[in-house]
Amino acid sequence: MGIKQYKPTSPGRRGATGYTFEEITKKRPEKSLTVPAKKKGGRNSQGRVTVRHRGGGVKRMLRVIDFKRDKVAVPGKVAAIEYDPNRSARIALIHYADGEKRYILGPVGLKVGDTVMAGAEAEIRPGNALPLKSIPAGTPVHNVELSLKRGGQLVRSAGASAQVMSKEEGYVLVRLPSGEVRKILADCTATIGQVGNVEHSQIKLGRAGRSRLMGRRPEVRGSAMSPRDHPHGGGEGHSPIGLPGPKTPWGKPTLGYRTRRRKSSNKYIVRRRDER
Repeated sequence: MGIKQYKPTSPGRRGATGYTFEEITKKRPEKSLTVPAKKKGGRNSQGRVTVRHRGGGVKRMLRVIDFKRDKVAVPGKVAAIEYDPNRSARIALIHYADGEKRYILGPVGLKVGDTVMAGAEAEIRPGNALPLKSIPAGTPVHNVELSLKRGGQLVRSAGASAQVMSKEEGYVLVRLPSGEVRKILADCTATIGQVGNVEHSQIKLGRAGRSRLMGRRPEVRGSAMSPRDHPHGGGEGHSPIGLPGPKTPWGKPTLGYRTRRRKSSNKYIVRRRDER
């Protein structure tokens, strides 16, 4: 995949970069694997904003991705590599031997015509999904399950990969992209390889409008607000934050304040990401 530099026809274009889409082989998505994506604007079922700075954006169709990889021992052929507007990674359209079609995340090195398979007997090859206990130590993986049969929840963004470290007493130690080392049940599934579109992090939007097209609204500094809208607001001129330090809009301490609860899953973390 390549990155192109735009001609500086305007100040926004001058700093912007985009994709060349060399790896894309099909423009239109598979109709049977798309569903309408309803916009929520960061609101929950009660209509309250639970995620700020969300809203607008271009219309999109949601591609149904197979994160579970539960089609065991059935070979599938890669029919196309496609663009997905809902994620940073590319997706691969798989035609299985029994006639079913599914989308999977496209790893580095997966090309049209390649064969993929899921199951403990599958080869250690990019795109194949196996239980963690069947994957050799040192192998890069993505789309890692946390709970059995729930589907991959970790390591799904462009360029990401985790590494299988070692195996012990029904668990496998996996080093995540953040540096955290975590115990995961040995029967949980992971897909071999690194997620494709590795150069995604080098893209420069160049102008605010491209953020708005993605559904991201502007973020406003708390110090620029009024006192009723933010604890940092008010005052004449550039006023300091004041006692007793930086806060969220709801008055909770921030910038280093620990918010993680004593979850039962904490015992599975062997090394935290902030201990690097």
